[in-house]
Amino acid sequence: MAYLTLDTRKLKRNYQHLDQLFRRHGLQWSVVTKLLCGNEHYLEEVLSYGIRQVCDSRLANLRTIKKLAPEVETVFIKPPVPKNASRVVEYADVSLNSSLASLEALSKAAVRAGKIHKAILMIETGERREGIMPQQLLRFFGQVYQLPHIQIIGLGTNLTCMYGVLPDGEKLQTLELCRDMIEAEYKTRLPLLSGGASVTVPLINTDAMPGSINHFRVGETLFFGTDVYRHARLPDMDHDLFRLTASIIELHKKPNAPEGDLGYNVSGVKKEFEGKAFEGESYRAIVDIGLLDIAPAHLTPDDSRIKIAGASSDMLVLDLGDNNKQYRVGDELSFTLDYMGVLQAMHSRYIEKRKLSHSVHVPGLSVGNKFWKQAV
Repeated sequence: MAYLTLDTRKLKRNYQHLDQLFRRHGLQWSVVTKLLCGNEHYLEEVLSYGIRQVCDSRLANLRTIKKLAPEVETVFIKPPVPKNASRVVEYADVSLNSSLASLEALSKAAVRAGKIHKAILMIETGERREGIMPQQLLRFFGQVYQLPHIQIIGLGTNLTCMYGVLPDGEKLQTLELCRDMIEAEYKTRLPLLSGGASVTVPLINTDAMPGSINHFRVGETLFFGTDVYRHARLPDMDHDLFRLTASIIELHKKPNAPEGDLGYNVSGVKKEFEGKAFEGESYRAIVDIGLLDIAPAHLTPDDSRIKIAGASSDMLVLDLGDNNKQYRVGDELSFTLDYMGVLQAMHSRYIEKRKLSHSVHVPGLSVGNKFWKQAV
């Protein structure tokens, strides 16, 4: 069985680096755990660092977090469906909202549960995903701020996730202006401006970051050490926390180009094979992962001489060239993954999840000790 490893030593270093950064600047932050897909053992690791607030977009994951650490404040970061209001109130202390119908349903559910449910109103600042248009905010706030058992604690925004719209001073100041407008009109106080995410981390301590932004929701930068704003790596963080390892199940020397009339493959694509890249022969290895587990575009072989030739639902085909390293059937090959690659691998129940407390890296092979292992 293929397996995914998380290097917990590197994860803890990244967490400590970010925690110190936010503390220096007097900022609140929460860890976005949706990448972990509710895996209890990975969540236990993250929660052991003393995290005070956790965000997730799946109620099942928040239920697991509440079971593991009831004292941690949980935030549901996807606009709630009204019919799920009771579950949202049960597993989330806070939710991000942009719908009157959802807030009314949350209010009724909170009354029934005898709880106060906190809400952050999401503002549209250009990404065209969730969010209330700023010009409609005053009217919207007037409809929801006195809902029973609902406490509106701030405003937030989301950028970059869908279209890649980058944050800037003007967009982030929109939150500040909206907050000031509401506080003046309704004589209330909104303590949180949740304008920060992984993409906003590089803007801390720059002119583009208004001093009023005081809350961050961070996932990718924690788990990958990435500068999402510049699509680069942050120099003081670890980047290769996750590694996917798969076993060779076949290895033969074969022609590079397929033979016969070509139709559509399992993905509905009709391919063409022309040019020097498809001339001659090479050693081709099949490993025990496929499209059902992960899209090849999100994988990079650790051995730079290996190329990905293609994939079907359950098998990944690799071009080993002359196979100078003398790989054999049964050998393990390792891969680094990007964010979507890890997300897909985490979601696959056919990939085993392991925690790695100490690693030794050999190009092409994944070798380690001090494994804790969970079969999934």
